[in-house]
Amino acid sequence: MLSGVAGLQPRQLAAQVLNFALVLSTAFMLWKGLSIVADSPSPIVVVLSGSMEPAFQRGDLLFLWNRGQNTEVGEIVVYNVRGKDIPIVHRVVRRFGGSEKEPLQLLTKGDNNNADDTELYARGQSYLDRSQDIIGSVRGYIPLVGYVTILLSEHPWLKTVMLGLMGVVVVLQRE
Repeated sequence: MLSGVAGLQPRQLAAQVLNFALVLSTAFMLWKGLSIVADSPSPIVVVLSGSMEPAFQRGDLLFLWNRGQNTEVGEIVVYNVRGKDIPIVHRVVRRFGGSEKEPLQLLTKGDNNNADDTELYARGQSYLDRSQDIIGSVRGYIPLVGYVTILLSEHPWLKTVMLGLMGVVVVLQRE
């Protein structure tokens, strides 16, 4: 393996490294472009738990849309708890306000949970503020495709192995 890298001319090695950097930067630009179009900091999320079964399974890849702030009861939203960076996918069960005088507030619940989400919200928070807490509404999904993400987060060494293999393939690839 190292003999393959050592056998590359400096120009070939530089080209392979630049190709790898191009792939990474393209993926980043696509992510940022999706974020702008969907008006969401995270336009694609993976379901991490079984709280929304049978609607969504663990590992489903969800596509979010955050344009238009009118969220209805029954709609499935993704939100972040203030102070934590873990997206939660749950259904809106109640809505309050929504006029020009008072902001739209939402109460959510997982389909597979017995109680609403008030225990999950930040301390002192009884409802979600639509404009501050909601990342987006679910507009589509692909079943189980995000399971790779779950495996990578549950087994951190797997990230290193995957990145290493990708790097080796890119460097050893001949044009």
